[in-house]
Amino acid sequence: MSSIPPARLPATMMQGNVAGGPGFDAGFPGNAQSLAEIINSIPALVWCARPDGSAEFFNQHYLDYVGMTTEQAQDWGWIGSLHPEDVSGLSDVWQAVLASGQAGEAVARMRRHDGQYRAFLFRTHPMRDSLGNIVRWYGVNTDIDDRVRAEEELRRSEAFFAAGQRHARIGSFSWHLGTKKIVWSDELYRLFDFAPQVPLTLALISSRIHPDDVGLMDEMFQKARSGVQDLEYQHRLMMPDGSIKAVHFFAHRVMDRPEEIEYIGAALDITQRRAEEEALNMARAELAHVTRVMSLGALTASIAHEINQPLAAIVTNASACLRMLGAEPPDIEGALDTARRTIRDGHLAADVVGRLRALYARKATSFDAVDLNDAANEVIAMLRGDLDLARVAVYTHYAVALPRAAGDRVQLQQVIMNLMRNAADAMSEIHDRPRQLTIKTQVDGEDRVSLSVLDVGPGLQGIDVERMFDAFYTTKSKGMGIGLSVSRSIVESHRGQIWGEPNGAQGAAFTFTIPVKIVRPQG
Repeated sequence: MSSIPPARLPATMMQGNVAGGPGFDAGFPGNAQSLAEIINSIPALVWCARPDGSAEFFNQHYLDYVGMTTEQAQDWGWIGSLHPEDVSGLSDVWQAVLASGQAGEAVARMRRHDGQYRAFLFRTHPMRDSLGNIVRWYGVNTDIDDRVRAEEELRRSEAFFAAGQRHARIGSFSWHLGTKKIVWSDELYRLFDFAPQVPLTLALISSRIHPDDVGLMDEMFQKARSGVQDLEYQHRLMMPDGSIKAVHFFAHRVMDRPEEIEYIGAALDITQRRAEEEALNMARAELAHVTRVMSLGALTASIAHEINQPLAAIVTNASACLRMLGAEPPDIEGALDTARRTIRDGHLAADVVGRLRALYARKATSFDAVDLNDAANEVIAMLRGDLDLARVAVYTHYAVALPRAAGDRVQLQQVIMNLMRNAADAMSEIHDRPRQLTIKTQVDGEDRVSLSVLDVGPGLQGIDVERMFDAFYTTKSKGMGIGLSVSRSIVESHRGQIWGEPNGAQGAAFTFTIPVKIVRPQG
């Protein structure tokens, strides 16, 4: 019973605690002395009262506990052992019990002989004569302070737990497959927008699942019935107002009863996180686009700056030459000098163009020894965040003791990065199978090594693979058609080859091969 403080009590309740005391013989027929010894030995606070509620008897344990004598406790003296805040409430309950003539109970705090207050459960029951009239009220007060404190602590813990779930947007549950009993926390009811404590069924829960994700839920139910140890899924909810929530669901089977299947778990509302991830992806895509535009603009400005000066000089020299030749008499020597400067500036402009062409020239270069396995791992680490957001799983199959390749590490990593990005983009619209990207290295003949990037995207059917390596040719709606062209230029500058081909029934595979680094013995 909840705590009910007492106050002004009726005029008597109990007095006398020895055999032969007022009312004792009438209340306890038989050997009064033996009964007194028994009552006084009971480790509980025992009392009785007259029909009007006045105090009549306290056992010795009661008197010892409150530190009172019989004279001090009789009539209303025992009220002094109650906590002042609880007197009024207990009085109201006692008056109601007397009026009803039925058993009753209440909770109030009593002061122990050392001054400490503890919570007690007051219980009383009427004794009637043969005519049904009440002749005594008998009662027992039981110390429940430890229980009350434990219950209060439990309520506080439950409140903290509920608040934590509410702020973290996570709800907990249990699910017993045998009894079909499903228990949810309040936060889970809020997440699914169900009325609190509504009886839960799988059909009711399934009614909230997004139509496109019903297959995921059916798969989860099937695995649960088979008794798998762990379940984890991400799916969407379609709410009554048409809004969509994203949920991360995970559960673990309780193994203390192997013959039964029961799961405990939680469901996390990741709607906001999904929205933030999508916004971040859009921002990254926009940043990448701006970066490409800025890079192209910077390159264009650099080319224009370098070539503009010799071209302007050519125009100036040509104009001067015409003036000298048109003079009377013509300035032949001046015109010749001007023509020579024009030729010089023309060569300077040609040198600028030549340097740009040299970026893709097939010329021998001194390369370092590059471990393709290590180079690929570094690229994977750099792209890990983007690949995770794109839900692409990366698998590696590296050749053991792979010979070092002859090349520029940064340029080769640029090729690997381009191929990985293309593979991830190719799988962006794949929803019926896991998005798997595989990187494989191997020895190619006696003096070459190769690296392949394989995906499970739509493949190369209907695509001119050779044209994919041409500059500005792209199969993407927002592609620039530069990545594969640059990759081929880098590989060919390394005296290697690059090509694309189908990856079995699904997907595409792009491979490049380059020579190994020949280490010549010294001496």
